[in-house]
Amino acid sequence: MLSTQSIPVVRATLPAVGASLSSITELFYRRMFEERPELLRTLFNRANQANGTQREALAGAVAAFATTLVERPGERPDAILGRIAHKHASLGITPDQYTLVGRHLLGAVGEILGDAVTPEVAAAWDEVYWLMANALIAIEARLYAEAGVENGAVWYDMEIAERTEESVDAASFELRRPDGRPTEPFTPGQYVSVQVELPDGARQIRQYSLSTAPARKTWRITVKRERSADGRVPEGEVSSWLHAHARPGDIVKVSLPFGDLALPEGDSPLLLASAGIGITPMLSMLDHLADASSERRVTVVHADRSPAHHAHRLELDDLVGRLPHATLHLWYESPQEPVMPHIHEGWADVTRLTLPEGDVSAFLCGPPAFMRGVRSDLLTQGLSPKDIHYEVFGPDLWLSK
Repeated sequence: MLSTQSIPVVRATLPAVGASLSSITELFYRRMFEERPELLRTLFNRANQANGTQREALAGAVAAFATTLVERPGERPDAILGRIAHKHASLGITPDQYTLVGRHLLGAVGEILGDAVTPEVAAAWDEVYWLMANALIAIEARLYAEAGVENGAVWYDMEIAERTEESVDAASFELRRPDGRPTEPFTPGQYVSVQVELPDGARQIRQYSLSTAPARKTWRITVKRERSADGRVPEGEVSSWLHAHARPGDIVKVSLPFGDLALPEGDSPLLLASAGIGITPMLSMLDHLADASSERRVTVVHADRSPAHHAHRLELDDLVGRLPHATLHLWYESPQEPVMPHIHEGWADVTRLTLPEGDVSAFLCGPPAFMRGVRSDLLTQGLSPKDIHYEVFGPDLWLSK
């Protein structure tokens, strides 16, 4: 909780800080990378730095956190930070790194706002930062403890046991421990981080959802090869490297599983809506439900460019078929085959579906535009915002909207 003396200061300066957050975060990252250039090569996603999405996500998180502190002082804003903490844990972030971040972030605030940052203002925003940082440190410490590891000790060598081409632009990689021991347990919907060394020597990290049930003795990730707008030149550094080089027998550096997307216990109905490679956490959930012979009512929605681009298409059909009360609804921009009752042409439209009665829990994964559209439609159909959950591949920009 923000101190009584800092609340009016933060409230008064929040409009000015908020209006300048884009410039503040740009300067913050620039100053930090000037001091520690290796961070851009070994920890931060340099593609997200180049396109500005990481700066936008940081600005949105800081603004949302500060707004909660001054507008709802009795509310714990930890929920805002849970998703960030899981991502940090998957990267192996440690408490000492927050000191470096705080020094450069608060320094950027002072440099951008100039004389407006009086000692009183500086102290108030220092308090905001450390409330946010200490909340993240505490959540991350709990995640590390639950995983049974020391702070940041999340990385393991994993062997690629099998590679399968799942669509025209996606391949799956089955991962096992080189020593033959079982893989660590995880919750359906979680992800792992994968680190690869690129030709220029940089070690870049990306997150990939686990796409099978936890009961398997191995993990599986499915990687879409990201391409530029013209569809020809590879754009995704890590996805392109994995597609070009990763083969069975290779060793890759992989983190323990993290992520806060989790199925609720019980028998309440579910809606799983995905688009493109966003299908991966849904496959894990469906595989888990099928393993448990679940009687839950499950509505499965998936949208893709075409059947040829639909990764794990036959597997999805099989998993839905194993659940007695599950229905499948597919939308393709180019169906390339006769349209059937459960196959539609165009963009996904959940308003055409009759959702199960009861407290439906919805899970979304895919491009932000897809998830925003589905979420909006579900809200108009009466779902509560608290029952709509999502996973974002890349910086979470929803807080900045």
